[in-house]
Amino acid sequence: MQPVSSILVVVDRSSAAADALAKAIRLARKFDARIDLFMCDAERGYALSQAYVPAGVEEARRACSVDTHQYLEALKQAAAAPDVSITIDTACESPLYEAIVRKVMREHSDLVIKNAARFQGRSQVTFDTTDWQLMRTCPATLMLTRGRPWKNPPRFAAAIDVSAAESAGLARGILDAAQVLVGCAGGELDIVYAEPIELRDAERESGGRSLQELAQQVSDTAPRVHVLAGNPEVSLPGFTKRRAYDAILLGALTHQPGYTAQVGTLTSRLVEALDSDFILVKPNAYRSPVGESHARPAFVVSGTL
Repeated sequence: MQPVSSILVVVDRSSAAADALAKAIRLARKFDARIDLFMCDAERGYALSQAYVPAGVEEARRACSVDTHQYLEALKQAAAAPDVSITIDTACESPLYEAIVRKVMREHSDLVIKNAARFQGRSQVTFDTTDWQLMRTCPATLMLTRGRPWKNPPRFAAAIDVSAAESAGLARGILDAAQVLVGCAGGELDIVYAEPIELRDAERESGGRSLQELAQQVSDTAPRVHVLAGNPEVSLPGFTKRRAYDAILLGALTHQPGYTAQVGTLTSRLVEALDSDFILVKPNAYRSPVGESHARPAFVVSGTL
């Protein structure tokens, strides 16, 4: 598996934009990767698409692009990272998640970094519709960052499912991504597996063997393995909060029945309990429903972080 060579940073005009770019620069230096800094004004794009009179629409789009480009250029200059290749691109279209996915496909991005979109009150960060849609449709590894700086060295957790019902190869893909991340960025890695209490003995034994085999395959990162009793949406939030990880890697998709509800419940509870970053990994065979991709499967992680 190749390390990350292209990082797409999606920003808006919030104060968190500089934090997302700073984290991307830190990773770009470790990976020797380029950064594509991208901003899409989806609200203005939607308004222009609904215009009754087409006259002036293109001029308005150009003005939007110029204004956004100036903002990104100022953000880039403030980051003061002349040693990192940073390109700038803008869009004025809606919906936002589709604009991001199309940008990923054009640039063959390995990793997408985006701030979790909404701030409630003064400090709590959650996900909005765009974030959830990106989890479903982004073909690259997706990092949703909460704005908290990583420790030095950082601490990572790979939350995996080794049950037979899980997407083929997804657990290995998550660990591959973790191995690349830790290998380049440094830090510590824990492997966390939540074992449902309703498993039959044969399933429990099979899962234990699979977990041991996977851990041995990433042995050069010296991961610590933790097996938790109970369904992941119940057992993972409390455990990971006590461990204070900087980022948690987990699967963005599963082939289990009703995956949308299951993944949504787990991720939602982790978001409520933690202030860590989330790195969402797709199966290698994943293809985005947004359009026929000529983009390679990400980080790939076997295209993801």
